[in-house]
Amino acid sequence: MATEMQLFTVASLLRRGKALDGFSCGLSAIALGVGLAPLLGATAQPGTAILCSLLILLGVIQKYWALRVALDAELFQRLADNAEQLPMHTGDLDETLIKLKLQPANPVSRSWDERSHAALRLLRRQAVWLLSQLLLAGLIILSLPWLSITG
Repeated sequence: MATEMQLFTVASLLRRGKALDGFSCGLSAIALGVGLAPLLGATAQPGTAILCSLLILLGVIQKYWALRVALDAELFQRLADNAEQLPMHTGDLDETLIKLKLQPANPVSRSWDERSHAALRLLRRQAVWLLSQLLLAGLIILSLPWLSITG
């Protein structure tokens, strides 16, 4: 059985996904601005459009994982706030997730340790997509002297 502190700690870790998402949104906004610069009179460069599109695509994928992490953060916090009623809330949570098709119907209930590890795995996936976005942005910056995307 999970303790209140374990649930609270997982919720706290999952809330760090919001900062990751904010950073990714910033990168996506910059890519969108650069990609749309030709509408303001800048010279259109096909390479720029492709690279900006890739950065935005990576940002959208990261956003998907950020939304899932945020949902889990709220759920874990709610359960931590009422840890004494965890067995009752576990059944309600499983039933709700199945009804909303967010979880497959599974006759075997997972332990809270398994659920915690799965939620943290979502946070790691979110971080990996942000890292891929950062790596692409870094490669673009490092390759600017050799590419003609700066004009």
